Amino acid sequence: MNDADDVFAQASLAVAHDEANAFDAVVPPIVQTSLFTFSTYAEMEETYRGLKVRPTYSRGLNPTVRMFEEKLAELEGAEDALGFGSGMAAISSTILTFVKPGDRILCVKHLYPDTYRLNQTLLKRFGISATYVDGRDEDAVAKALPGAALFYMESPTSWTFETHDIRTLAALAKHHGVLTVIDNSWATPVFQRPITMGVDLVLHSASKYLGGHSDVVAGAVAGSKALIGQIRSATLPYLGGKLSPFDAWLLIRGLRTLPIRMKAHEAAALSVARRLAAHDAVESVEHPGLGNQLPDGLTGTSGLFSFVFKPGIDIPAFADKLRLFKLGVSWGGHESLVVPAEVVRKQAAGPNSAIDFGVDPRCVRLHVGLEGADVLWSDLAGAVDFAARSQT
Repeated sequence: MNDADDVFAQASLAVAHDEANAFDAVVPPIVQTSLFTFSTYAEMEETYRGLKVRPTYSRGLNPTVRMFEEKLAELEGAEDALGFGSGMAAISSTILTFVKPGDRILCVKHLYPDTYRLNQTLLKRFGISATYVDGRDEDAVAKALPGAALFYMESPTSWTFETHDIRTLAALAKHHGVLTVIDNSWATPVFQRPITMGVDLVLHSASKYLGGHSDVVAGAVAGSKALIGQIRSATLPYLGGKLSPFDAWLLIRGLRTLPIRMKAHEAAALSVARRLAAHDAVESVEHPGLGNQLPDGLTGTSGLFSFVFKPGIDIPAFADKLRLFKLGVSWGGHESLVVPAEVVRKQAAGPNSAIDFGVDPRCVRLHVGLEGADVLWSDLAGAVDFAARSQT
């Protein structure tokens, strides 16, 4: 068994096996309550003094939410984890815990667009600046790290899917005493475990692959008990981005099939990406799995990638011709989705979200779902051929 197979086996066991659930239920019950009462004054006092840890109010601690957090921590190889009501709640709460006015955040280029907007709007209002660096240029990263309060990473990056040497970047940051945070939504802990490579905190938009059914909006962060404890006490109670018990239950359900789904997404997306790369109307395909080898620590690939049309292709005609691929944002569910970059560019140029998107307007992002590679390729190829005949 190689390392990738071993990680896959560990992940499968972690998500499939529970210790005893209440009432001997094979599926954990949903503890759908806003508060928890105390049997005695002494128990209440001990809890509020911090001498006893137990649920008091579901904004802070809930048994169903806690089960999800513990499973995610085990998957990531982390000591602890914390669930949130959205990916952006996890991102904003994590960043705001560890920065203060006057601080600078260092980020890799091509972040998730709403993370960029957070940096350029809300954080800027608080006197927190952000600078950006190509994560593939380790010398540039080393030069930019001194003085930074936090180093924010993605690998692969959004839209361009550039991969980085996470282990080296984390070591550089550690040398300069800079806290490291990475968004691991694309790979999931099935294919990448940044904690084991020296990263301090790992973020997820749990709405994506962790949930896997496009029926929940949630986020999470995993890391050491000390760092998660700081987030739990410094920002979670006051920003209020809690994860609900029902959403946590949906995420636990999603985790059960995460390893199997990721393998299916990987196989179908690679099949589609290879066929796109050979198509006359396509200039390039941005998929980490099409290179000679994956970077250290990345043991597989997901269903999300992008490609760039050659000049003159009618992208609106391509999009409207699709039937199985639906026009829609997000990703990570069972369904296949397509988003043309030009649509995002136009939204990003709005008065409240100006952004140097840095992506070719002929770029299209695909999420390859679970409908099957051959039928998806038939849908995609038909739309590409139609758009090529309808050149603008």
